[in-house]
Amino acid sequence: MGHISTHSTDPEVLKEIGLRLQALRRSRDLTLGHVAGLSGLSEKTVSRAEHGLNPTTLTVVRLLRVYERLTALNEFVPEPAISPMALIRERRSEGTRG
Repeated sequence: MGHISTHSTDPEVLKEIGLRLQALRRSRDLTLGHVAGLSGLSEKTVSRAEHGLNPTTLTVVRLLRVYERLTALNEFVPEPAISPMALIRERRSEGTRG
């Protein structure tokens, strides 16, 4: 498997995601059919996702749930941090409401 970088093209990123999904399935010794049944997806959809053929977010979520890796999305899309300036503005507005 490769490394996803800021210089990776969209097709390269999708291919890498697919390879990683496939590796997760294989590491659990699961067939496409078994994963399809557990995820509520068709075998074709699982296969297309594993080949990097533009899986939907829902497909990725369902597959990660089957592979018990759903919490990996916390790193994928982290909650935004509040900037120090936004905190100051928030505190000032709370002080003037009272």
